[in-house]
Amino acid sequence: MKTSWDYSSLAAAYLKRPDYADTAIEAMLEPMALAPGSLVCDVGAGVAHLTLMLADKGFKVTAVEPNDQMRQLGMQRTQALPNVHWHEGTGEQTDQPEGQFALVTFGSSFNVTDRPKALLESARILQSRGWFACMWNHRDLKDPLQADLEAIIRQHIPDYGYGTRREDQTEPIRKSGLFGEIQFVQGRIVHQQRIEDCVTAWRSHATLMRQAGERFDTVIAALEARLQAEGEMIQIPYDTRIWFAQKLA
Repeated sequence: MKTSWDYSSLAAAYLKRPDYADTAIEAMLEPMALAPGSLVCDVGAGVAHLTLMLADKGFKVTAVEPNDQMRQLGMQRTQALPNVHWHEGTGEQTDQPEGQFALVTFGSSFNVTDRPKALLESARILQSRGWFACMWNHRDLKDPLQADLEAIIRQHIPDYGYGTRREDQTEPIRKSGLFGEIQFVQGRIVHQQRIEDCVTAWRSHATLMRQAGERFDTVIAALEARLQAEGEMIQIPYDTRIWFAQKLA
């Protein structure tokens, strides 16, 4: 399925990206009190980072992903799990039944949707009093190495911006009028990674690719040179940030 953000060339590189912080996922799930076997729809499931975590909690997960390459890799990673099923669809049109799910999640995907339409679609497929959640992993830009990498990016792209993915999601959710109290939790995860895999992950950074344009290879080369000064392995601190809310009756 074609969307305005085409991740086909980046799909394999997404395998090198970190999981979400389990502490943040647990903090999100605690007030939801979902029973084992609850139906969950993971929208924009990509290569199954969040899908795998939700399946491991004992939920029955419907993974919705528009990109064929991403979906294929996700299916390969979850093929041994009987509680995961994959479908082609988008955040605005999941093609899932109305009132089906106890929880709808967007793992690093809500920002590439039309958010008001994705919220409407989430409310449509949610059960009465079901839950919506969106989340992202953000590099800790106060970390010295990450600060250096950020400076390199802005040296080449002075007006570089992360778009809606680093914004507070409270207001878009509130404006929908579809959900109750909006809660926020976060947790820290430190991702250990080989330098070559880190460079591969940077090559999967669609926001950077879009804004760099023809300068993309130059930026990647500069990032790689800085990373190689660290040796063979690095530790990357991430904050998993989650906004979630319950559908109004």
